[in-house]
Amino acid sequence: MRILLLLCTLFLALSAQGADDPLRSPLWNGMRQRMLGSAAVVFDARVQVAMPHSAEDPMAVPVEVRFDGLADVDQVRVFADLNPIPQVLDYWPGRAGGALALRIKVEQSTPVRAAVRTRGGTWHVGGAWVAAAGGGCTMPSQGSGNAAWQERLGEVSARLWPRPAGASRLRLRVVHPMDTGLAGGIPVFHVDQLALRDAAGQELVRLQLHEPVAENPMLSVDLQYRGPVRIEGRDTQGNRIAAQVVP
Repeated sequence: MRILLLLCTLFLALSAQGADDPLRSPLWNGMRQRMLGSAAVVFDARVQVAMPHSAEDPMAVPVEVRFDGLADVDQVRVFADLNPIPQVLDYWPGRAGGALALRIKVEQSTPVRAAVRTRGGTWHVGGAWVAAAGGGCTMPSQGSGNAAWQERLGEVSARLWPRPAGASRLRLRVVHPMDTGLAGGIPVFHVDQLALRDAAGQELVRLQLHEPVAENPMLSVDLQYRGPVRIEGRDTQGNRIAAQVVP
């Protein structure tokens, strides 16, 4: 009886922690401090996270983040509250529009959030729940069990589509196992940094990827630029990633 009472008390305490959170996550208060620090935070309907309600493949859940209605965006951070490694990606949009798409791993049902920081220092937060049976973060990648992947490690495929008013949309894919380090005997190994540059070498956007980004990362961004794009980056072992795509 005493154990049951303690469990009920713990549940109520965790529920109270998420009382101000639209997604009612039991870990929101701790996650807010861990991911966003002491900066001002507001829940904002202009930040939208679109993904399936249920993950067919917990190792590759498609996620689209939109923040078109916000001006002066400085940084975007994507994280999943209940993942063993919650931080997914950091994105500095620079000369990009208000959309980003990627695929992520989830270990269990979890809120997935996007926090968008404006230049005044406030984080604007949106998110959604995804239901998942589990195992996305702790399963080995297909690449880690295939010796042939080493021949294609860091290979980039990309395509540009024109958009109105001199803009374009870029979709890119990097061949990489993106190992989380949570599968037995397989160390952490993932793409760490990516930058997109214009024909003159000026930075368009910059990204930092973390372990929960899906194997063979596929990313889509809307650029406020039309022309050739250079893709540069590296992984956690210092292997270089380099490619160029033309419209």
